[in-house]
Amino acid sequence: MWSPDRDALRGRVAVVAGATRGAGRGIAAALGEAGATVVCTGRSSATGTLTSDYGRAETIEETAQLVTGLGGVGIAVPVDHLDSDQVRRLAARIRDEHGHIDVLVNDIWGGELLKGGPAEWNTPIWSHDLGAGLRILRLAIDTHLITSHHLLPLLIGRPGGLLIEVTDGTVDHNASRYRISVFYDLAKAAVNRLAFSQGHELAAHGATAVAVTPGWLRSEMMLDVFGVCEDTWRHALDPSRTGQGQPVAPADFVLSESPRYVGRAVAALASDSDRSRWNQRSVTSGRLASEYGFTDVDGSQPDIWRFIEDQEAGRAADHHAYR
Repeated sequence: MWSPDRDALRGRVAVVAGATRGAGRGIAAALGEAGATVVCTGRSSATGTLTSDYGRAETIEETAQLVTGLGGVGIAVPVDHLDSDQVRRLAARIRDEHGHIDVLVNDIWGGELLKGGPAEWNTPIWSHDLGAGLRILRLAIDTHLITSHHLLPLLIGRPGGLLIEVTDGTVDHNASRYRISVFYDLAKAAVNRLAFSQGHELAAHGATAVAVTPGWLRSEMMLDVFGVCEDTWRHALDPSRTGQGQPVAPADFVLSESPRYVGRAVAALASDSDRSRWNQRSVTSGRLASEYGFTDVDGSQPDIWRFIEDQEAGRAADHHAYR
């Protein structure tokens, strides 16, 4: 079975912006498994000085402890990435304490509640809550722009830097598919474009930008929806749960992935001396698993994006062929 190289990123400095939960926590953890020093930022802190839009229990301190427990060095720094002054102070601290950044991950989001559930999807723009829609754009795009503005100078000081923009859906997938609402659709397409445009600017400095999208992510919030945990997530597929008044996950949930999977995708890119070949590209965790050979925590290689494409083309058959 595949296992991470515990020293692949030893001595490297990474910043995961939006590391509290979900993909951000999974990415920070995987960078920690590879030995990196990981600065974990977000609003949900044990200090309680900032508040997120979710009001959940997870904190960046927990993420930093996870990073350290996996063999890296985790550092928690409370930051609201919509506040330029806070991000400027973050940059100054990193410059003083580390001198540079090797990997910057823009995973700030926070729009799940604003996005709503399936019953609220496909609401036309004229019926959509305008304030909520504009907030989605601020959380998804402004945060990334502010973070890059202040932190990329620390990435370009020496060749080899890597910028990861985390989004939902590749350029090709999103180009021909409407994604939930005008606001969500625009937000996720824009983040892909950010990797392309920033990659253009970074190339002259020997740095690389890649847009990475996870598949159906078993985030803490998603697990809560189905009343399961990471160890019992398959129970959500049991049809007998209906009789017990519990929600049953759709069949495609069998192709879901833990947050560590997209994290290992980022760690694989960061460990690749030829990572510049991915510059300006948009790629899924499943595609990178196929390229680099890493697995999810259960030893599988789920690829729900490939399944969706094959299914729409009439080629998909057994779910298990995509795990």
